[in-house]
Amino acid sequence: MNLRILTSLVLLLACCCAPVLGVAKYTGGSPDLSAAISGKNEFAPGQDATISIVVQNSGINTFKFVSSGTIEPDALPNTAKHVTVWLEPGTAPVTVRTDPQMAGDIGGGGSLTVRVSARIANDAMAGEYDLPLMIQYQYLGRTEQDASDQIQFLYTTVNQSIPLTIRIKPQVTIDVLEAVPEALNVGTEGYLDLRIRNTGSEDGKKATVRIIRNGASPVIPTDSSVFVGDFPRGGTISCRYKVAVSGNAEEQVYPVDVSVTYENGEGATVTSAPYTIGIPVGSRTGFVVTSGPARVTAGTSTVITVDYRNDGGTPVYQAQARISAVDPFTSNDNTAYLGDLQPGGSATAKYRIGTDPAAAPREYALDSEVRYRDALGNSQVSDTVAVQVLVVPGSGAGTPLTGALTLFFVAAGIMSAGYYVLVMRKKK
Repeated sequence: MNLRILTSLVLLLACCCAPVLGVAKYTGGSPDLSAAISGKNEFAPGQDATISIVVQNSGINTFKFVSSGTIEPDALPNTAKHVTVWLEPGTAPVTVRTDPQMAGDIGGGGSLTVRVSARIANDAMAGEYDLPLMIQYQYLGRTEQDASDQIQFLYTTVNQSIPLTIRIKPQVTIDVLEAVPEALNVGTEGYLDLRIRNTGSEDGKKATVRIIRNGASPVIPTDSSVFVGDFPRGGTISCRYKVAVSGNAEEQVYPVDVSVTYENGEGATVTSAPYTIGIPVGSRTGFVVTSGPARVTAGTSTVITVDYRNDGGTPVYQAQARISAVDPFTSNDNTAYLGDLQPGGSATAKYRIGTDPAAAPREYALDSEVRYRDALGNSQVSDTVAVQVLVVPGSGAGTPLTGALTLFFVAAGIMSAGYYVLVMRKKK
């Protein structure tokens, strides 16, 4: 019995001597954030840029205690929590397109990468620029434990700005001072004269100025490149291009892109950012008939006159008019020369028209067209122009009853004459 009591006392003492479990508590330290651009940080004027930024947390915990009866905190003081990052342009010629990004938490010794989309201004001058990177986060400032089973976490909010340096390299940038179209109308070819200035910070060598079709614009370059040689900073050059306008365009302004390809100071071939200009396009060249309906007589061949007017906005050259004769008309002389016509100018065409004797007396519409050469000597054909023709009855024509009466009287006359000759012979 005494042995059992002794054993129980030994076990009880062993339990009382068990080690006390401790909880780690940090009383010092905070996040230490830094940032840098990863990869490319040099961009050209007019370029769409993606800037990769690495945010690093170098913060450490400076004090650590292990004690009993303390609740272990959920976060460490050197952890940056709820990190939000955004980039501002500052005074740089940059447009930032990316909104603030929520990056989550960054523990001590950790990092994250964010990517920001930006646009470099077309007229940006060469040099280095600082972009402020704004970082907002919270960290565990201190804890308060009022009871053995309750702890309060007190967080501190930090707003931090870190300058990031980008470099804009020198490049030729252009400003189109003047864009003058010549004889540029819907469905034709014409010329485009440009006067361009180098507003950039670099001298261009062996430069070629190109005009480029803008998307689905109906203005389509035919001769798209002009070699200008040296294109110094502040210099001005003039270029002339041949362009075409598709037939489905309207009378309005359409875009065209202009760029310069040149050799830079390092001997590399570079193309400047495109510069978009608006080109006014004139209306389609068209003709109208200004004369009234041509009058023809059924059963006859008649020369008719038709007056045509150039209703377009550009001159036409070596114009020829042609009429299409269909039943009840015929024509062996259906083409007339109109010559050169300025906008608003008129000319007269003459056609010989044969009309069927059975043609019904009424007004007919005959199709005609005008073939001409544009300012570049290209052959063009106008849309169909209607020519009105009025058919009137002939002197011997009429209704079927009138024709029958005429035949009756002719026959009666012949019979009377025959009867007269027969009577006179009998008298002799």
